[in-house]
Amino acid sequence: MSELPHYQLFIDGQWCSGSQQQVMQSANPATGKTWATFDCASSSDVDRAVAAAQRMLNDTAWRDMTQTARGKLIYRLADLIEENAKILGIAETNDSGKLLAETASQTKYVGDYYRYYAGLADKIEGAVLPIDKPDMHVFTQRMPIGVVAAVVPWNAQMFLTATKLGPALAAGCCIVLKASEIAPAPMFEFARLIEQAGFPKGVVSVISGDAENCAIPLTRHPQIDRIAFTGGAETARHVVRNSAENFAVTTLELGGKSPIIVFDDANIETAVNGLIAGNFGASGQSCVAGTRGFVQREIFDDVVAQVTEKSKGIVVGDPLAETTHVGPLCTEDQIERIEATLQKSKQQGAEICFGGSRSAGLEGNYFDPTLVKCASPETETLKVEMFGPVMSLLPFGDEEEAIALANDSEFGLGSGVFTQNIGRAHRVSNRLRSGICWINTYRAVSPIAPFGGFNQSGYGREAGLESILDYTRTKTTWINTSSEPMANPFVMR
Repeated sequence: MSELPHYQLFIDGQWCSGSQQQVMQSANPATGKTWATFDCASSSDVDRAVAAAQRMLNDTAWRDMTQTARGKLIYRLADLIEENAKILGIAETNDSGKLLAETASQTKYVGDYYRYYAGLADKIEGAVLPIDKPDMHVFTQRMPIGVVAAVVPWNAQMFLTATKLGPALAAGCCIVLKASEIAPAPMFEFARLIEQAGFPKGVVSVISGDAENCAIPLTRHPQIDRIAFTGGAETARHVVRNSAENFAVTTLELGGKSPIIVFDDANIETAVNGLIAGNFGASGQSCVAGTRGFVQREIFDDVVAQVTEKSKGIVVGDPLAETTHVGPLCTEDQIERIEATLQKSKQQGAEICFGGSRSAGLEGNYFDPTLVKCASPETETLKVEMFGPVMSLLPFGDEEEAIALANDSEFGLGSGVFTQNIGRAHRVSNRLRSGICWINTYRAVSPIAPFGGFNQSGYGREAGLESILDYTRTKTTWINTSSEPMANPFVMR
């Protein structure tokens, strides 16, 4: 038996073991067997990583690097990511169970996020102010906010890292990246590219570990200036409490229970494809999954029939195989949560049209794509974020009812509207309480488009032009241009 891959921490440009010698195992969700091991950080390791980042803020190698030169480094990183997309994808697939077809292609596209921010690096501008006092030249500059704690979950790791690391590096910040202890392997593979790209040592460190020894010491560390967190709402509450210790500026990209509304004038094929993409894409393990489907009553049965027919061709299996459409879920806990939610929903009168059970004949954390016809808006599958391939559909009557149903949630990340009526598309989109609305499409993303939510889906935005400014603070400089002595401060005029 060959030796399992082992990943060390990447701190201050060095690969090292954790100070407490704590090692964790990563299980391959497709087999349930350990495929790799990794070192875990302790609070003293966190201290070292943060200290290195703080040091580099004032090190001439990074502090005095021109913004254009920083941009060139980020361009180099983008090229390396693209060149190594399959290697990174395989690590992520082995670690999280996501399809290799998705992890590799998504990783390759992530290179464009870094290119976008590389191009913005030397376009962070200040302004000269038309000040209301004579003989004063006053201008503003955008300065790096400081040391950033970037906390990334196991799903969509390369994407969620890019939306944090890209703008932070372009702004001149230093970063401690905390990878999920559930599946951190691709983040450590990514650290090799950071090293290879030529960033000064200490600008980026990559660590992983449990909450008590790693995440809590990082997010409450007194030298952390900004926290960029993606994860669950309950963990986010702890992060916010921790930020009270350091007053770090915090952005939260949390969970979702996104609605998809299908009106009776929609292109049915497009709507069905949108529902399938929004629920079974990424095996349902997406924060923007459209797991609350509302279909106008007149076409409800037709949509159910077409979703059922199209889903017959879905292949569940090995995530490394090109023919697979749905792979395993990352953890056993997800399956148990789905099973409990489906059981309660059936007790509430819901009907399982297909799926509803673990995949027969497959080892690992496999669950069949599932369609639930809901009996009421209170059906449990419409309320609980399950992070699995479960689609819930409920009929509605008119536009007002659809909007009310869609907004009846504590979350507000994504939403979808399928209609060929452009007026209706604008009306409904305008009233939906969500940070993203897709019209006649679903799950499209771009480095140019802001990403984030309302309500308990968090606050702040990632990607887009404005997000780079979130990694800066405005500095105002006053210059007295008069040749006369400064006025006596004790003489008021």
